[in-house]
Amino acid sequence: MQKPGFSRLDVLVVDPSAHMAALIGQMLRHLKVRLVEEAVNSDGAALLLQSHRFGAIMMNDVLMPMNGIALVRALRAASGGLNRDTPVIMMSSNPDAGEIAEARDAGITEFLRKPFAAADIEKRLASILAAPRPFIEADAYAGPDRRRRQLEHKGGERRAGVKRQA
Repeated sequence: MQKPGFSRLDVLVVDPSAHMAALIGQMLRHLKVRLVEEAVNSDGAALLLQSHRFGAIMMNDVLMPMNGIALVRALRAASGGLNRDTPVIMMSSNPDAGEIAEARDAGITEFLRKPFAAADIEKRLASILAAPRPFIEADAYAGPDRRRRQLEHKGGERRAGVKRQA
C-alpha cells in the first residue's frame, strides 16, 4: 500500500494544552502536512476557522469557553462557513460511548482516543482523504454521512428535508 501524501493538506489543531497542541503539530509536520495552525481555546479556533480553509481539523473535546462538541455543532450550523464541511477528528482522553455518540451526532468525522501516535493520526487522515464521506444537510443534522457502509438502496429517500452534497 502506498503511503498517503499530505503535502497539500492544511490542518488546524485545537487543544487546551499548548504543549499538546505543539506535540500534535510536530507529528503532523513529520507526516509532511503543508500547514499546521494551533489554537488552545474555542475562541482562537473560531478566528482561524473564519479566515482560512483547512483540509482537516483535529479538536480536543474539552475546550473553553465552548467545548469541542459545541464548537463542531456551531461549525456545521454555519451555512456560509468557510470550514462547514471540513472533516473533524475529535480527540479525547477518556471518552465513553455516550460522548462518542454525541460527537458523531454533532458532526465529527473521526474519533481519536488519547494517547495516540503519529501513525494513528496518519490512519485517520488517510481515511478522510481516501474515502471522503458525503456532507449531509437535514432538518436536525448537518455533517458527514454517519453511515460507514454504503448499502444498495432501492427506492426513494425516506428522511424528510435531506440534501446531499458530493
